[in-house]
Amino acid sequence: MEDFPHRHISFQTSVDGITPSIDQPVRLTLRHLRSDDDYARCEALQEATWGKGFKEIANATMMMISQKVGGVAAGAFDPEGELRGLVFGISGVKGGRPAHWSHVLAVDTSFHGRGIGRHLKAYQRDYLLHLGIEHMYWSYDPLVARNAHLNLRRLGAEPVEYARDLYGDGGQNLQHRGLGTDRFIVEWRLRDSVDALPGQGTAADTELKAPLVNCDAEGRPRTDSFELPRSPWVRVEIPTDIQTLKDDDPEAALAWRLSTRHAFMGYLQQGYRVVGFERRTNRCFYLVHRPEES
Repeated sequence: MEDFPHRHISFQTSVDGITPSIDQPVRLTLRHLRSDDDYARCEALQEATWGKGFKEIANATMMMISQKVGGVAAGAFDPEGELRGLVFGISGVKGGRPAHWSHVLAVDTSFHGRGIGRHLKAYQRDYLLHLGIEHMYWSYDPLVARNAHLNLRRLGAEPVEYARDLYGDGGQNLQHRGLGTDRFIVEWRLRDSVDALPGQGTAADTELKAPLVNCDAEGRPRTDSFELPRSPWVRVEIPTDIQTLKDDDPEAALAWRLSTRHAFMGYLQQGYRVVGFERRTNRCFYLVHRPEES
């Protein structure tokens, strides 16, 4: 960690409270955490992102100790020292080889949409390659379109497992809204290029032909144990904004969870792979493929 350089990013678009000029763009510094103040800011950003009392918070001690054994705890800081983004993960062994689990990625809401999450993941990636670690894993909710776009299209990670209630049933946690904690576990092969995921470049051509399996003709999610057609390519739809849906129509949000759970678990058990994500104006789809039937 000591000899790994800081990285600087900048952008011209305005954010809440900051209006850049041509001569003075918004500038952030990506670096590892070091001080007590750094760790305190990280805890505060997690609470601001997931709510006060968030039980799964990565605390200061955990972040500090992890860096002694190849963990990553890094942030994006503005010139005044305010933390605008955080990435944290731990390193270990998986399948007999060094691997890294990325546990937290959070960005200040006023800085969303400016690629900070992607820059933090790239910083994390480069540091792990510096250590000789070539495989990174993390989890995310398959219903969150923004995260699907980042993970699959921007980074080129691949979902390798659908884990039902990975973190328990969610209980009364307002973040889960009765949907449980189903997650995709994704693998990012750190030496691969971003476009290395099979099917990534052909998604647009294939989309018109691949059957949509988890919605009816009106675009409503099916919630019963519907049949999964054995087509080489299929599409699984998700809502464009599951967070708003959780608040406005929790029954509909649950219907999306049940329909996508049935589709993803069924297809992955049959040897299919999730190979792409398409985000249109009012629709979002995963592209799922069985390679040997191409």
